Amino acid sequence: MKTLTDHTIIYDDECPMCKEYTKAFVKTGMLDKNGREAYTEAVNSNHPNIDWNRARNEIAMINKKDGKVTYGAESVLTIIGNSFPVFQPLFNLSLFKFLIKRLYFFISYNRKVVAPGKVFEGCNTCTPDMNYTYRWAYIVFAWLVTSVILVSYATLAVPLFPESGFAREFIVCGGQIIFQGAIVLMVRKERVIHYLGNVMTISLGGALLLAPMLLVSRFIDSNLFFIGYFMIVVALMFFEHLRRMKILELPWLISATWVLYRFLVLFVILYLL
Repeated sequence: MKTLTDHTIIYDDECPMCKEYTKAFVKTGMLDKNGREAYTEAVNSNHPNIDWNRARNEIAMINKKDGKVTYGAESVLTIIGNSFPVFQPLFNLSLFKFLIKRLYFFISYNRKVVAPGKVFEGCNTCTPDMNYTYRWAYIVFAWLVTSVILVSYATLAVPLFPESGFAREFIVCGGQIIFQGAIVLMVRKERVIHYLGNVMTISLGGALLLAPMLLVSRFIDSNLFFIGYFMIVVALMFFEHLRRMKILELPWLISATWVLYRFLVLFVILYLL
């Protein structure tokens, strides 16, 4: 594997994902040992060619030999292409570059709601701009994936719970967006879009924790076991909700209404359907 030398990537040190993948670049030898620098430190350093506003949205990488700066997907592809030249012809395709750039923006603009740092928006932190197109794309993506997984998992609770379908799970998941969004709107409206991104990450994370049980169900035939596991996942989701409310500087009331919505849904499913 060839190392990309004399290059430094400026990563978001408040983003757990960014820290891990840039650390992996160094650890695997794709970048040299001085190949990454934290944004909060670099922003106060002498890097005159870096557009710091752009670097909040697209990870910047500076060539220390000529001072040239690349951003976002181009930075990542440069590192990978240098280490694995076999992929370079693919990386040069216009369609591939277009698609990978869209994917990069989808992740970058939503990274703070996927894996938030310890604070919502600190001074001189690498907080991306609010892009409503990519944020709603993420919310809808999480909504769909969560609904699909829950449809399959719901079959494991039959006949103790009524049989479900995609429409019901889709409406329940979407109802959470409306119910909780309305409450946050009344409490602190400027946090609504950030909250919705976080709460859909919690829902998606919970669904992904349920997914392995679909394989386990081939070996275990117990409704109570899968309902019990579901309750454990919900408890984990609740504590994660509390944690994220502290980061967003929202009151505990928002976590209480998150639980209330689930009891209302359970009541409707058991007694009105």
